[in-house]
Order: sequence, then C-alpha cells, then structure tokens
Amino acid sequence: MQITSGKVVSMDYTLTDDSGQTLDTSDGGEPLTYLHGHDQIVFGLEKALNGKKAGDSLKVQVEPAEGYGLRDEAKLTTISRSKIQGVPNLKEGLQLQAGHQVVTVIKIAGDEVTLDGNHPLAGATLNFDVTVRDVRPATEEEMAHGHVHGPGGHHH
Repeated sequence: MQITSGKVVSMDYTLTDDSGQTLDTSDGGEPLTYLHGHDQIVFGLEKALNGKKAGDSLKVQVEPAEGYGLRDEAKLTTISRSKIQGVPNLKEGLQLQAGHQVVTVIKIAGDEVTLDGNHPLAGATLNFDVTVRDVRPATEEEMAHGHVHGPGGHHH
C-alpha cells in the first residue's frame, strides 16, 4: 500500500543536523506513527514520503522553508523579569509556555529577559534517515478526529 493522504504511516527515523549530530530518533523506541496529509510532520518530509510503501528506506534533506521555517527576528522580545511568574530558576535555554506558544529564554541581563518565539529548529536544514514500517488506511474515527488512534481505538 502506498503512502497517500489519509493513510496511517509508521516509520523509524533519525533526524540529524548538517554536522551529523543526532537531534531526534526513534531508535530504541517505538516508530513514529502519524496521519499522512494532516500536517503532523514537517512538510518537506511528508512530501518526500508520498508514494512510498512499507519497507522503503530513504534519506531526505529538508530545507528550512519546508521544515520549521526561516528564523524571524520579529519573534524576539525583551521583557522585564517581573513579568515571568512562577519560574524560580529562570536560565538561558529554558523553554516556557506563553499562552499557546512555546518561547525560549535566550538571554538574561539584569532585569531584562529576551525570549525567542521561533521554533528551536527554525532556520535549520533537517536531515532525515527514514524506514517506512507500515502503511494502512485510517479508520473513519481517525479521519474524523484528524489523528491516529492506538490499538482498541481512542477515547476523548
């Protein structure tokens, strides 16, 4: 069965940066399972997987525009430390939930804290090494909910 929109895909993957450093992997864990065509993985990888089938292996290089986007300096903001409540050990590199967005503390200078609203991999070229393990049709329930359900279904 070929990967097309509305198929459930399970795959093993390793994601590396341009220096070869592993950023994420399913190695030693469960395969990544997602609903194809529903924006659940980066666009460039999803596009490369179209038409593939179980057993196929591929290496995919995804440029920033089809990955986590280009860096946007407008997503940097500096605020007063007093505006950040409930974080006693604030430090650079810490990720915080700001409403529906995750921001990263990139600089602390006195009472000023600089936050970055870009995805941590924005601007990065992503290198995927993927093996497709399984492809199956999504159930009606999965299609209606827009995501994969585990064995025995999913209860909201």
